[in-house]
Amino acid sequence: MGSVRQVVRRLVESVGTVIVGKEAEVEQCVIALLCRGHVLIEDVPGVGKTMLAKALARSLGCLFERVQFTPDLLPGDITGVNVFNPKTTTFEFRRGPVFAQVLLADEINRATPKTQSSLLEAMEEGQVTVDGVSHRLPEPFIVLATQNPIELGGTFPLPEAQVDRFLVKVSVGYLSLEEEVGMLDRFQSATPLEELTPVATVEEILACQAAITTVHCDPRLKEYTVRMVQRTRAHPDVALGASPRGSLGLLRAAQARAAAAGRDYVLPDDIKELAPSVLSHRIIVKPNAELRGLTAAAVLAEVAVGRRSSPASLSSPSSRGSPGSGSPTPSPTSSPSCSSSPSSGRDWCRGG
Repeated sequence: MGSVRQVVRRLVESVGTVIVGKEAEVEQCVIALLCRGHVLIEDVPGVGKTMLAKALARSLGCLFERVQFTPDLLPGDITGVNVFNPKTTTFEFRRGPVFAQVLLADEINRATPKTQSSLLEAMEEGQVTVDGVSHRLPEPFIVLATQNPIELGGTFPLPEAQVDRFLVKVSVGYLSLEEEVGMLDRFQSATPLEELTPVATVEEILACQAAITTVHCDPRLKEYTVRMVQRTRAHPDVALGASPRGSLGLLRAAQARAAAAGRDYVLPDDIKELAPSVLSHRIIVKPNAELRGLTAAAVLAEVAVGRRSSPASLSSPSSRGSPGSGSPTPSPTSSPSCSSSPSSGRDWCRGG
């Protein structure tokens, strides 16, 4: 996994020359790329959401397109359209910007739901269908979407189906005093973004994507992941919990994080560190609970250690998905721990 670690490090360092003090957020974006996932960058104006997406795109030797989402944007403006050619008397397909390898969907929540939904097939299946004909998208393919959660005028909330297709949601956040002063120094004379050059090739990215699928994950860690996701659905203050796609996304992200650290096995910390970014945006809190100040992140913190969830609901056939299974429910405070295996040098996980 040394090659994966080197590629991730080069990308994080390259983007870090533009985005100051946000190494963890940049690494999550790179992890999403290696998992064939997509990133939703959500934060207040002026913190560098679009700059982060542009810096990552410039650091990759990939085809980049940017679409400014507006209320009058049409689905065909993204996917492409069939245009009649009078010379050949046939219709010819003209590709839209979605056929890039890195697509920046800037202020995605300013487009109508119909236009937003034009990305559903592209994000899930890596293809678009126009007039009954499917067209494959190039690989690798990643959507980096930005949105402002504060400004609600003239915006349209993303459909749950589309939100669920984003592997991670990243919040950039404000800089510390020292970091913001460093940003002023860095941008004083010129924009570092213009000086970025590709530090990873398409072939390297594809090789890394294939490599992370071989990272070992202990079955007990998989069960811990699924139980945590299922607890979000059983939580009394949650209207919509995380989906099975969330379970798979968390596993893939944990594999990528392990590979980025040079390991060929997943640790519990990989899952715990990535769970908020992978699962929080998939959880919808009930309105009355939201008025009490409960957030999706707080719900996730509860279910990660098994608090408040009913053991009976977690062991029922409907929530487990395996009728008749007799495996016991973990104790409320249990989580997987690891011990070193002398024979293989791996860290193997034990149930609590």
